[in-house]
Amino acid sequence: MVYVRQHCHLCEDMVADLRAWTGEFSFSLEICDVDATTETQRLYGEKVPVLLVDNEEICHYYLDPSALSAALAREV
Repeated sequence: MVYVRQHCHLCEDMVADLRAWTGEFSFSLEICDVDATTETQRLYGEKVPVLLVDNEEICHYYLDPSALSAALAREV
């Protein structure tokens, strides 16, 4: 799951990078608006985009390929 905000270029960049990864690795990409609830806004609002795998924060602002690889390896 990646939390994003509308009109956020960092969010657009991370989503594009993650979409490129879906062709190489088997995972679904769930995109959520961080401003949809006050809870997600409180938790992640200042750090968007925020990537979570199994509710664990993997990275924020920019995609961390090493952290994502490690998280996906744990999934298998």
